Amino acid sequence: MPKPLSLPFDPIARADESWRERWGPVPAMAAITSIMRAHQILLAEVDAVVKPYDLTFARYEALVLLTFSRAGELPMSKIGERLMVHPTSVTNTVDRLVRSGLVDKRPNPQDGRGTLASITDQGREVVEAATRDLMAMEFGLGAYDAEECAEIFAMLRPLRVAAHDFEDAP
Repeated sequence: MPKPLSLPFDPIARADESWRERWGPVPAMAAITSIMRAHQILLAEVDAVVKPYDLTFARYEALVLLTFSRAGELPMSKIGERLMVHPTSVTNTVDRLVRSGLVDKRPNPQDGRGTLASITDQGREVVEAATRDLMAMEFGLGAYDAEECAEIFAMLRPLRVAAHDFEDAP
């Protein structure tokens, strides 16, 4: 007689079951726990891919942002605003990129107190290579097809709008 298949232990499903037994059903608890775990998994996978370039995903995002700008440079404050991170994090990220030779910093001629970060030629080469590698591993989302990725994006949109992550178009 064939042995019955046993499913792997899912700690989040078990936590959800325990939660229901103690406090009643709260689907949001299982969802948030799953989202946070997925974030950890994806960040670890993506960071492993960009590590050979002396990058983290945060530094990669900053490089990409600079490549998207017309002149290849942006004020530090604009980088923080667009990446939605604290100014201290922007400074740390850009300083690491400067030490790696991927970004240069200089005073902003439009703002005497501000600083501009600009991508170097080496930074452009690194971001192109890292992007090829990330695209090859589908940014860690290879378990999903294009339609499912679009669904994930759409499902998270109301949460982001409610948090004023961006202004939703009418």
